[in-house]
Amino acid sequence: MSDASEPLEGAPLIAPSSIDHPLYEPVVEACRTIYDPEIPVNIYELGLIYTIDITADNDVKVIMTLTAPGCPVAGEMPGWIIDAVSPVPGVKSCDVELTWEPPWGMDMMSDEARLELGFM
Repeated sequence: MSDASEPLEGAPLIAPSSIDHPLYEPVVEACRTIYDPEIPVNIYELGLIYTIDITADNDVKVIMTLTAPGCPVAGEMPGWIIDAVSPVPGVKSCDVELTWEPPWGMDMMSDEARLELGFM
């Protein structure tokens, strides 16, 4: 018998993003303006943005993580995202949820981030 808190086998650990929504790319671009203070790469390329879910009413929910639970800006970064995404034309509201599942790892970085940081 499996533990009910365990995800179903094969279930994605990260909720899917609304990639077909017309606001998806502008929201991604807004996220690309935010940088982790300790790493010279934006949070989108670092892989810290797990999900961008946009409803039919243009309410945006961002599910994100941080490079480490003790990140010095843990309390501030969600507000930075709200400040960046809220002014995007068409966005009705923006909500940010922090998650630690799955834990962030260097394999979540884009090739651009790896190149920038000298890992490629």
